Amino acid sequence: MQISAKADYAVRALVELAADSARPLTCEGIASAQDIPFRFLKSVFRDLRQAGLVRSQRGCEGGYWIGRDPAAISVAEVMTAVDGEFLTLRGARPDTLSYPGVARGLPDLWRAVEAAAQSVLGRTTIAELAAEGARSRGAGTGSPARAASPAVPA
Repeated sequence: MQISAKADYAVRALVELAADSARPLTCEGIASAQDIPFRFLKSVFRDLRQAGLVRSQRGCEGGYWIGRDPAAISVAEVMTAVDGEFLTLRGARPDTLSYPGVARGLPDLWRAVEAAAQSVLGRTTIAELAAEGARSRGAGTGSPARAASPAVPA
């Protein structure tokens, strides 16, 4: 199973936003903190904004905020927001597959893989990931993404 760079970057960006929501983060600050290519992250934020997972404000006081309660945003929802279908096999959904002959049972395996991944990623929230990151980072350290950097238009 392969998780796209877009999905990985989207989850990492939302965890940054959830870690400290006192003020907006700039796209540039998040890209720097998470070692994500800035131009790529801008396109990820476009998808996240369309899905209502982030909100933005232009200007010197601008940046991005998480769009909803991070405890209500699952990793599966983020992946679907940026990639479309949760899991596909050669572009087809597992529930649409059928194989002939002795491989007839294989689509059942792919559906089980999708269900297992959906179960884990569907119950894992952005808030949980942010809290775990904060625990492992230690109390009292601020997010590098909060560094003063010029606001990027949304």
